[in-house]
Amino acid sequence: MNKHIYSLLLVFITLVSCTSPSKMVYLNSSGSLDANVKFETTLQPDDQLLIIVSSENPEVASPYNLKTVAFQGNSENVIAQERNQAYVVDQEGNIEFPMLGTIKVGGLTRIETTNKIKALLKNGHISDPIVNVRLLNFKVSVLGEVAKPGVFSISGERVTLVEALALAGDLTIYGKRNSILLIREKNGVKTYEKIDITKTDFINSKNYYLSQNDVIYVEPNKTKVNSSAVGPNLTIGISALSLVVTILALTLK
Repeated sequence: MNKHIYSLLLVFITLVSCTSPSKMVYLNSSGSLDANVKFETTLQPDDQLLIIVSSENPEVASPYNLKTVAFQGNSENVIAQERNQAYVVDQEGNIEFPMLGTIKVGGLTRIETTNKIKALLKNGHISDPIVNVRLLNFKVSVLGEVAKPGVFSISGERVTLVEALALAGDLTIYGKRNSILLIREKNGVKTYEKIDITKTDFINSKNYYLSQNDVIYVEPNKTKVNSSAVGPNLTIGISALSLVVTILALTLK
């Protein structure tokens, strides 16, 4: 009798602990990392840009900046402040720039955009222009089996997939680490790619760095899918069965 109970207990333990560590650990496989991999965000339609032109003579640069807008908070104690307006990249990848007219910036990096505007200003407008360009609405969405799904604003110019998952509180134990879906839209075309973060070489891939408005979806693993299909009652039943088997094993020892 004891032999059968111990056998049943062993089978149960094997079933509930059959997850391979290689499926849970990030960057588990061997592989070389390419330290020379570089990434720069390119501007897309609907991007919001803060562009400030300055010069040794502020009066010369003033006509080439958007007018500031005064705003005041809801509290009576908040003093009215001025805020720079943002340029919005249209669906053709253009912005309308004071005095310079339409400028094509879609597909350019921030540095390329800066150099392009600076070159246009030097062409008979400002001899010594200083141009600062900043992307204001860089955000990514993380959904699925993560601790804190949501939309996250990025203050810098780039963010990695690993950093985005960290912002979302990391994957739950039910998240498929070898099948993370990345949804990306570029030039009006959506692409869908699966990423395996248990493999070291994904760091060298084009998907290691995220683009603005990327959507990351972490799929549930089989354990989560099966438990959702059968409902919570079976999980409670299995736990109760485990307890009964353990008690019988100790009693009949």
